[in-house]
Amino acid sequence: MKKTFLYLFLILFNVIYLNAKQDIVNNNICDKQDITLQNIATWRDGYTIISQNPNIYNVPNQSCKIDTLNNGIKVKALGIFEDYFLIEYKNDNGTTSKAYIKSSDIKLSSIDFNFYFTLVCMVGVLLVGRIIIQRIKFLQDYNIPEPVVGGIIAAIIILIIYKMINIEFKFNDSLKEPLMLAFFASIGLSADFSSLKKGGKMLIIFLVIVVGLLFAQNIIGVSIAHIMGVDPLLGILSGSITMSGGHGTGGAWADTFSAKPYNFSASTGVAMACATFGLIMGGLIGGPVARYLIKKNNIKIPGTETSITNNDNTSGFETPTKERLITPISFIESLALISACLLIGKVLEDIMKDFLPSLNLPTFVYCLFIGVVLRNVLSALNIHQVFDREVSVLGNVSLSLFLAFAMMTLNLWELFALALPLIVILGAQAILMILYAIFITFRFCGKDYDAAVLAAGHCGFGLGATPTAMVNMQAVTSHYGPSHVAFVIVPLVGAFFIDIINSLVIKGSLLLFI
Repeated sequence: MKKTFLYLFLILFNVIYLNAKQDIVNNNICDKQDITLQNIATWRDGYTIISQNPNIYNVPNQSCKIDTLNNGIKVKALGIFEDYFLIEYKNDNGTTSKAYIKSSDIKLSSIDFNFYFTLVCMVGVLLVGRIIIQRIKFLQDYNIPEPVVGGIIAAIIILIIYKMINIEFKFNDSLKEPLMLAFFASIGLSADFSSLKKGGKMLIIFLVIVVGLLFAQNIIGVSIAHIMGVDPLLGILSGSITMSGGHGTGGAWADTFSAKPYNFSASTGVAMACATFGLIMGGLIGGPVARYLIKKNNIKIPGTETSITNNDNTSGFETPTKERLITPISFIESLALISACLLIGKVLEDIMKDFLPSLNLPTFVYCLFIGVVLRNVLSALNIHQVFDREVSVLGNVSLSLFLAFAMMTLNLWELFALALPLIVILGAQAILMILYAIFITFRFCGKDYDAAVLAAGHCGFGLGATPTAMVNMQAVTSHYGPSHVAFVIVPLVGAFFIDIINSLVIKGSLLLFI
């Protein structure tokens, strides 16, 4: 009996001793130590968890498990050690942590292009668009802009890659805002007070027409949503918020609708999909609408009696292909003016946010305003005469590059995920915009060439954004002839009035329909 007890005691002792020894060994193994990692290029460090609840480890050793991760989580790869990746991931509370994971549990999901590669892609998109338009007469006749053609082709290629191998391209967006602001600053620098007076009555008429479309878009959206038995917020989001407001307004209101009291969880996805649809459609229908109006009404085209290229007073924004004489000194002067508009505009925006936070105007409004003030103050004091043609070159380049970036970075797969009610609503919005531009905008703006160009511009920011409107009008005027009135009115309405009025219309629509 004593021997049996002794044997059991020795066995138990050995088990406890061996387990304790193993724990000590494991603790030594799992202690964080200096590990030489193979670096991963920053352009390919975006990965996705592909295994179901894979283990993560404190160090690259299977004995050192610390937790599991959910399938589909996006992580950042920091380095490689043998068959393990060191990853950085977000916790549920928003903080970040680092851990090791087996290479078989993750897959490359995104490629990040740096500033230089992004710039090459933007220029490439413009060149591809130009080459294709030169070879397809239909695109020339219907005045489809180069950034739209090249951008859509790039977006389709990116979509195919995403669908086939599930890799997303991410571009450096550091140029996006400066290009947009530079364009609107150049618009302001090209507008003297005498040209602003020319807008006069037509500016008011066009503004009333634009407001009418805002109400019509919300009525169409909510009505179809009601008929199809879906949440009326879907109709509001696919109305003036994203059609006339674009991605910025859509994203802002999506945050509002996702919270109480609305609790519309799909608001962000719906808003981005609608705004993407609007940006594409707005760039496609403007040129054809203007061509239809010009042909149907036998409108007299300006510049048929005198050559446009020999007219020194022609605005560069309206005829971007015109020859321009530019010297290094004058170029630096014009660049300095645009840079000043961007700097002072950003400072003014920050000041206004402190004193009038409820105003919430977009940045480009301030840059455009500063441009107008600089142009007219310098001219009145006889300090400097703005070189209009040179400023227009900088503006045209900025606009084209901005639109190229905006179009090539569209997530087209968001459109394929749309539910049937949203597809019906967006189709109705596109038809509404075409009919409204033909029967309302054109008719009440004078039924002349300027009215046709205004109709093309209205299609641009009625479904997309103000830069889309400008590139639509550029495509039309470069084909037919200048329209100075349109190039004064559309930026003013699109920059100064549309966002303010749209916010009031949206709030009124929510009170009426929700």
